[in-house]
This record gives sequence, structure tokens and C-alpha cells, in this order.
Amino acid sequence: MSGLFYVYILRCRDHSYYVGATDNLHERLAAHNAGRGPSYTSQRRPVQLVYSESYDNNGLAVQRERQLKGWSRAKKEALILGDVEELKRLSKRRQ
Repeated sequence: MSGLFYVYILRCRDHSYYVGATDNLHERLAAHNAGRGPSYTSQRRPVQLVYSESYDNNGLAVQRERQLKGWSRAKKEALILGDVEELKRLSKRRQ
């Protein structure tokens, strides 16, 4: 199967973030908002797509999804805003 794979961040009704991966971003967003997604988002509808990246390879998309899920809220927000300097600052290891 060929095509694009997406990693995405949703902002939930309670302002929390949900990170996921899919091969059909439009369909997946509709599923989340219809309550057919995981219980986390079905209990926090409506959700809004605030960020996405595309990949040619599902493995890379899943790897990136795992990475983003481990990020702090502040780091996710910097990514969403495209704030490269804040991302760099937040990525530095604490001494």
C-alpha cells in the first residue's frame, strides 16, 4: 500500500492534547468527533486538529507519534506554534 501517513495533535474540549497517527487524517478526525476514537477523545469532544506532519512510511509516522506522546505539554505547544527557539530550549537536558 502506498500513500501518506500522518502524525497529528488534537486539542480536546478540556484543552488537553491527544497525539495519534493515521493514513487518513480527514476520516480519523471525523471518527474522533463522532465518538468512534479512543475513550480519551470520545469523552473530550469536540476535538480540533491543531498540528499534523506527513510521512511516506508508516513506521516513521508511528515512531514520531511515540516521540511526541513523550513530550511535555509545553513542548507540544511550542511545536504547534512553530516556535523553534522554545523547542530548542525545552529540548535541552536538565542538569
